[in-house]
Amino acid sequence: MSLDRGDNIPAAIWATAFGGAGILHMVRPAFFDNIVPEELPGTQRDWSLGSGVMELGLSTLLLASFAKPQLRPVLGKACALFLLAVWPGNIKMAWDWRSAKPIARAIAFIRVPLQIPMMKHALKIGR
Repeated sequence: MSLDRGDNIPAAIWATAFGGAGILHMVRPAFFDNIVPEELPGTQRDWSLGSGVMELGLSTLLLASFAKPQLRPVLGKACALFLLAVWPGNIKMAWDWRSAKPIARAIAFIRVPLQIPMMKHALKIGR
């Protein structure tokens, strides 16, 4: 698999997004604890930190894919699956924030349907 400049854009975008989100999960886990569905086994903190580790791992692998582009097909699918896995947290956040201030409520609600194009964009990493 050879890469031209355009092939690197989705990987660079997602490496940055996952890296930033992963760092936030580590330094401010309490925010993320609140959006973890209570029905999941274990503690909300475990899920917050675990998803942060996953994001940092995906970011690192995406950066590694600049040297090893053959990683990209699997990474695109892994990123899309991760976005699917955290979607229930986005739905819970929208529900919990339904009475929040208008801007916060709008952000929470917009994130739910945006997850679909985000997953589609993540799949472009592997193409």
